[in-house]
Amino acid sequence: MITAIDTNIPSALWSAKPLAAGIAEALARAAGDGSLRVCGAVYAELLAYPKATPEFVDSFFRDTRVTVDFELGEEVWREAGRRFAVYCQRRRRSGGSEFKRLLVDFVVGAHALLRANRLFTLEAARYQRDFPELQLI
Repeated sequence: MITAIDTNIPSALWSAKPLAAGIAEALARAAGDGSLRVCGAVYAELLAYPKATPEFVDSFFRDTRVTVDFELGEEVWREAGRRFAVYCQRRRRSGGSEFKRLLVDFVVGAHALLRANRLFTLEAARYQRDFPELQLI
């Protein structure tokens, strides 16, 4: 079982948010079920975390046995683009003035769908509509 991890999981752990203990337990359970993985977009977003450095992020991933999938490939990009386009069309039809989600959300979702068995995120509702077949934690 491969569990993809969204950016908000490490961020919440690093911030010591009230949910951090529960997130750490769920992450340990997911690791016990198989492997943990992030896509390159998550790695890049985590570098924007306050005071994060590549060494800090790499060390965290090494300590938690999370691998980084930097090579997304054409399949992931096409899937992300297709689903992002559907989202944008839906927003335009509904009269939404701005897009509330970024392309990176769709890259994370497509990566989890095609390269993992499930996605661990704190924003399940954001993925349920656009990736209904994706198992979420």
